[in-house]
Amino acid sequence: MTPDLTRLSGAPLIAVGASAGGPTALAVLLRGLHAGFPAAVAIVQHLDQRFVQGLADWLGQRSPLPVRLAADGDEPRGGTVFVAGATGHLVLRPDGRFGYVGAAPEQAYCPSIDVFFHSVCKYGGAGSAGVLLTGMGADGVQGLKAMRCKGRLTIAQDQGTSAVYGMPKAAAAADAASEILPLDHIAPRLLAAFPARPTGT
Repeated sequence: MTPDLTRLSGAPLIAVGASAGGPTALAVLLRGLHAGFPAAVAIVQHLDQRFVQGLADWLGQRSPLPVRLAADGDEPRGGTVFVAGATGHLVLRPDGRFGYVGAAPEQAYCPSIDVFFHSVCKYGGAGSAGVLLTGMGADGVQGLKAMRCKGRLTIAQDQGTSAVYGMPKAAAAADAASEILPLDHIAPRLLAAFPARPTGT
């Protein structure tokens, strides 16, 4: 099946979820990418709203890609990293742009990794992928599983490199990850899965 990359800019979208230990893991992941990376990266990190802008700034100092907070209506752009705010759940809308929805009482985390992953599964096209990094609990597991069931690339961080082996362990137990990789192997895998487009195409 030919990947559906025709939305808006046509950039594939990599959805990344992280919790405890996430900022350091995210810095390692982003450092392994390069400025010509054709996919957009969207991060949902469990974090209080007061610290979200600081996280984006901190990651931007450690990433070869520009890092910014995801605003309602933003278009996922290749070679750009978007960090979810914490005033609502980040989602990918049917028009292929980012948006925010309110939190439901049964949802323990805001922003929710599962809510974002499920929206990417539904609207991200066949060129999307999911990555679940270190963290407590199981947020993101069901969304990652849904993505895998749609044939998307799904990656979970391995136990040896996870600061807290909670979410990745739950993903492995649920068979939600098509690949379980050490942290420093995830960026090379994404580079192989999303090669830079030849200049002039």
